Amino acid sequence: MSTDSFASKGTLDVDGTEYEIFRLSAVKGLEKLPYSLKILAENLLRTEDGKNVTAEHVQALAHWDPTSEPSTEIQFTPARVVMQDFTGVPCVVDLATMREAVAELGGDPEKVNPLAPAELVIDHSVVIDVFGRSDAFERNVEIEYERNHERYQFLRWGQTAFDDFKVVPPGTGIVHQVNIEYLARTVMTRAAEPGVEGSPVRAYPDTCVGTDSHTTMVNGLGVLGWGVGGIEAEAAMLGQPISMLIPKVVGFKLSGSIPTGATATDVVLTITEMLRKHGVVGKFVEFYGEGVAQVPLANRATIGNMSPEFGSTAAIFPIDGVTLDYLRLTGRPADQVKLVESYAKEQGMWLDPSHPDYVEPVFSEYLELDLSTVVPSIAGPKRPQDRIAVSEAKKQFAADLKNYVVEGNGIEKSELDDELADTFPASDAPTHDATRDSSPAGAPSRSTVASAPRRAVKQVPVTMADGRETTLDHGAVVISSITSCTNTSNPSVMMAAGLLAKNAVEKGLEVKPWVKTSMAPGSKVVTNYYEKAELWPYLEKLGYHLVGYGCTTCIGNSGPLPDEISEAVNAHDLSVASVLSGNRNFEGRINPDVKMNYLASPPLVIAYGLAGSMDFDFENEPLGTDSEGQDVYLKDIWPTPDEVDKTIAGAIDSEMFTKDYADVFTGDERWKSLDTPEGDTFEWDADSTYVRKPPYFDGMSFDLTPVEDISGARVLAKLGDSVTTDHISPAGSIKPDSPAGRYLAEKGVARRDFNSYGSRRGNHEVMIRGTFANIRLRNQLLDGVEGGFTKNFLTGEQESIFDASSAYQEQGIPLVVLGGKEYGSGSSRDWAAKGTRLLGVRAVITESFERIHRSNLIGMGVLPLQFPQGESADSLGLDGTETFDITGVTALNEGGIPKTVHVTATKDGGEPVEFDAVVRIDTPGEADYFRNGGILQYVLRQIAA
Repeated sequence: MSTDSFASKGTLDVDGTEYEIFRLSAVKGLEKLPYSLKILAENLLRTEDGKNVTAEHVQALAHWDPTSEPSTEIQFTPARVVMQDFTGVPCVVDLATMREAVAELGGDPEKVNPLAPAELVIDHSVVIDVFGRSDAFERNVEIEYERNHERYQFLRWGQTAFDDFKVVPPGTGIVHQVNIEYLARTVMTRAAEPGVEGSPVRAYPDTCVGTDSHTTMVNGLGVLGWGVGGIEAEAAMLGQPISMLIPKVVGFKLSGSIPTGATATDVVLTITEMLRKHGVVGKFVEFYGEGVAQVPLANRATIGNMSPEFGSTAAIFPIDGVTLDYLRLTGRPADQVKLVESYAKEQGMWLDPSHPDYVEPVFSEYLELDLSTVVPSIAGPKRPQDRIAVSEAKKQFAADLKNYVVEGNGIEKSELDDELADTFPASDAPTHDATRDSSPAGAPSRSTVASAPRRAVKQVPVTMADGRETTLDHGAVVISSITSCTNTSNPSVMMAAGLLAKNAVEKGLEVKPWVKTSMAPGSKVVTNYYEKAELWPYLEKLGYHLVGYGCTTCIGNSGPLPDEISEAVNAHDLSVASVLSGNRNFEGRINPDVKMNYLASPPLVIAYGLAGSMDFDFENEPLGTDSEGQDVYLKDIWPTPDEVDKTIAGAIDSEMFTKDYADVFTGDERWKSLDTPEGDTFEWDADSTYVRKPPYFDGMSFDLTPVEDISGARVLAKLGDSVTTDHISPAGSIKPDSPAGRYLAEKGVARRDFNSYGSRRGNHEVMIRGTFANIRLRNQLLDGVEGGFTKNFLTGEQESIFDASSAYQEQGIPLVVLGGKEYGSGSSRDWAAKGTRLLGVRAVITESFERIHRSNLIGMGVLPLQFPQGESADSLGLDGTETFDITGVTALNEGGIPKTVHVTATKDGGEPVEFDAVVRIDTPGEADYFRNGGILQYVLRQIAA
């Protein structure tokens, strides 16, 4: 029950319906806050209980100093939780396990139940096995059900066993697109006292956390939300607030309009580059100013989606008339739209800079982008922030290719070395970082790669399955995929792609034979408006058939390349490329055969499919010839903005959304016919290779076990900068000769049924074996080796990380991991932390962490430490062969958080290296989780008590 120290509770009348609200106007000082912090302020007013949330917390926001470093901890209670199935399955597995553990500790298992609405969308499991044909969608869904039968049965059980937990079945859409088009409320309503008759209906801002970092897409709809690990999401479902520091807020002013030829994707790639360069990790980004009204909602969602790529916690747009128009378009009820407008205006959350009473918020830092300066762009070949102007893309590709086909980045020397050494002197073709110029604030930078001579080619003859003869070269685009909610939620870029396909077909152009094409929209609405606009036939003519409604290529479910292409690529060590309309292009993520990956707008995805190579200059090289033998260039088939706008106006209406989401939780006959287990607790199948009871609570007692210092630890892995959760967490296909592959084979699983790591996240035995197993991981304990291997110091031999970990744990030897800058960037993968802990790692020592992974490590009882400012493993002379002792950890038992702990690293026969490592447990709440051995153990003890 709210304490309400400020007497903020009141009533809001909306067309005769009364809602209980907590007015921000009751607290002086809140009116000047950015929109995002007003949402936090309302959250604190509403949840004030005098204990976890106090009047002092509210006052801290009222007196917020935008320029000071974050230092005040608050408890944020999200209104709801959204999940995708890869991360959602282990959440439900953990909840099912907690029910049993609570009973063993003497508590009531039925108390393990979501206290906030939780919605899971099955979108990560469809793989593009079948493509380029009319039955691709049906076949892929059929294969998906065959592979994931056990998981889907388990999720159906969860939907019946847990209250307030809903599942959107397979073949429906991508979680973030479903979220903005249907699930998001913008303003929530719920009984002030659930279960109490006559309780008033309370209205409050819709906020959410999600088990996917791109949850921030909903920021475009004025909903504050961000990605968390599955562990944090479980705690939020169980009513636990999220501890956070009041963040800095970066005000981002938009002005001007997007020029002809550029798209929303180009805008977001430019913003990504700007904000990553500025530095926004741990901060909120908020868009403001009169220019915001000119940004369509779909573009706002695209920008919000990429928040993890800039590194910010959130990237939010306030509520305004554009928000309401989108809510109406997507079929939200009229009374809901009216409530959103009335509530936002009442609370000072409505953006209208022209209104005389408008108070422009104060921000911590300021940036501005004139949209008219945006140019067509792509990003790659391995990071979203490495933007390349399309006009410079061919030159930049030539520069970057040197990192993949000659010595460098741990890649073996190829037979092209000598040719390329002659073609490219060492001074030519600098790397990405060296090619970035210093642009004026707010202006998009342009690649300034020096002109280089044409590189040596490596023509490899290939006979396609249909008998066609062709050749493959470095830079061949072997995957061209329109995928990911980042762009498939945006009608402007999707219609542009469809119209470009139409123009290309009418000019007689074809996609190159070696290109694997696919179309995976984020919701069925896209299919409907393509049909109404009569664009599907042209897309299909080029090979972009519907393959599924899911993340597909963006999450690594691109499926295998055709055998003849894969064989040629691997036999000749070709560095081939993918082009996708997604948000992630990290190494090893998209496809194991593809080394170079590029993000692009949907129309550019098709353009590169037509070109067939990254070694292509769209301005000066024709895509082909028309029926009269005339050269056809990209400019000849690129649709005009008017053409796109008219097609959208004639093809999209609110009825589409209303119809498609009318029975969104029902599913097709496959879903409805699944045998669903019954009961409040789950009956674990000892033979299951998909869903197994995890060991997190084995031997757990009600009383706390004091935390201990770390003694005699060995290094499991020494890693460099920008190691992502994709490098750490099991992802992608399971190789037969990997520890996970051997485990499945021993369980009698046929190779064709291995499925992906993501689909087996409910089985900890598979996931432990796949942790740190990314094919592009470079463990510096070994020379020139890529993949999930390490040196076992007990034997002196190279082994898989899992096998070495098992040997250390048998001997009772704790482990540490050494890392560089931005350790754990990327998706909010809970298994990156779970796997780390289950491998026996007690501490991770890095130069810096990204937010979500650091939090997840604490949530699993792993100690996150940082080297002293300005120091690194290399600067301290650490090579990973040392034995580590870490003292001062026990100070946590006294209730506080030590600023540092002392680390002694001793080499055999050498002088020890000593330093004070910074403890990255940032809040008292995080300290409580760590003392309990993890967040789930903390919640479990709270419930049992």
